[in-house]
Amino acid sequence: MEIKIMKKTKNELKIQIVGEGHTFCNILQKALVKDKRVDMAGYNIKHPLTAIPILYINTKARSKPDAVLLQAVKQMQKDTKAFKLAFEKALKEMPS
Repeated sequence: MEIKIMKKTKNELKIQIVGEGHTFCNILQKALVKDKRVDMAGYNIKHPLTAIPILYINTKARSKPDAVLLQAVKQMQKDTKAFKLAFEKALKEMPS
């Protein structure tokens, strides 16, 4: 994965996420829009054969978009860890 910053202002961040697609970007977008500091978050993949997603974040008032993005990534890590633990528990409880 490679990140290219296309635009960064006080309340906007636009990045390319080279090497990822809809799966990763959709989860990231959902984590971002749950944050009350986010005014708008979305991504676009212009063509499926040249899948270089562009993620756009616009934050409210004094919220820095890069800090909000890092927080969303931390939340994704917590969510995937919780899923992993729940799945491991379900496997152990599964009848043989």
